[in-house]
Amino acid sequence: MDIQAIGLSLRLAALTTLLLLALGLPLAWWLAMSRSRLVVWVHALVALPLVLPPTVLGFYLLLALSPEGPLSALGLPGLAFSFGGLVIGSMLYSLPFVVQPLAQGFEQLPAAPLEAAATLGAGPLDRFVTIALPLAWRGALTAAVLGFAHTLGEFGVVLMIGGNIPGATRVLSIALYDHVEALEYGQAHALAAGLLLFSLVVLGLLYTVLRRPREPRA
Repeated sequence: MDIQAIGLSLRLAALTTLLLLALGLPLAWWLAMSRSRLVVWVHALVALPLVLPPTVLGFYLLLALSPEGPLSALGLPGLAFSFGGLVIGSMLYSLPFVVQPLAQGFEQLPAAPLEAAATLGAGPLDRFVTIALPLAWRGALTAAVLGFAHTLGEFGVVLMIGGNIPGATRVLSIALYDHVEALEYGQAHALAAGLLLFSLVVLGLLYTVLRRPREPRA
């Protein structure tokens, strides 16, 4: 069952990261480039999961995705206690870990290449794909790694919205909690140490890659 939980967690983290990158790239670009007064409040909404207790977010998601929630009024099935519900909850909870590095990467872009491309007739989408994204690769890599790692270790939100259904919603953090509750500290140590080692290695590799181009040449 632990292997099953690990596989489910990896699938959840991978899908959540891909969906967040698809959503976060245009959102981060708008946050970095827009001069609208709404930018401040959108930044606040994106950052809200950083300060909001996971159980609060999970509780309201549980109400929203339940069979009696707003989705049912639209004729959509409830997604509480399902893998789809975990994906939605994970996307909301990991949103700042993806959008903020992307926005910071876009904000640090030099204006000259974008202005030169615009002068040569490149459209907004062309400038974004061929210039902005390649130059902001550090932010994109950071967003992908942090989004994946953060989703893999989620507990409060996934417990509230998904419960503990083996093969469907029992992810790695829930399995660890079950072992601790059952006083199975050997299995708990194995899962906890695995998560700790994975997080350390992933972050170490990320910072190594980000730091390498800045190292002075011999």
